[in-house]
Amino acid sequence: MTVLVVTALRSELNADRAPDGVQVVFGGVGKVNTALNTTIALLKSKPTLVVNYGTCGKINPRLHGLLEISEVIQRDMMAMPLAPRGVTPLSDDDAVLTSGHGTALCGTGDSFVTTSDPWLIEHKVDVVDMELFAIARVCKHFGVAWRAFKFITDGADDTAHNDWTANVADGEDLFWDVLRRDVLGRP
Repeated sequence: MTVLVVTALRSELNADRAPDGVQVVFGGVGKVNTALNTTIALLKSKPTLVVNYGTCGKINPRLHGLLEISEVIQRDMMAMPLAPRGVTPLSDDDAVLTSGHGTALCGTGDSFVTTSDPWLIEHKVDVVDMELFAIARVCKHFGVAWRAFKFITDGADDTAHNDWTANVADGEDLFWDVLRRDVLGRP
């Protein structure tokens, strides 16, 4: 199995800690940077699995720590009245992308969430990030399986920027342990 780990920033993950057979790519912040860099890495390395690791803000107050993401949507696709929020207008692409693993729903958008958004709560979004939908969309296009693990750094509220800065590196050990044990089947 060839595994490609895509993460946004070096501050989130130390690539030197990657196990044998795992390549780490830093995709950058946001959907456009991530889509571009994920596509380049897929075409170059031809992995059998892409794993996204990143930080996120929580919408569901009961959650904490490292989560595996089951589904991802675009929280910032707002082209009403051409299509409902979260749906790309004039496109047959799926509005919800599913990994087949985990239980959490992630809402991806090109903004850092710092205030309550009733739409996220109505749609039962658990966490928010800025990259996963782009990664999952690229993987679907190229027929490559994907999984995603998100570490909650903040409450997606008015202190999110301070909390993210303080907690950005705290999920790395948890991620490497889960990747080795649950994804690669190694001790």
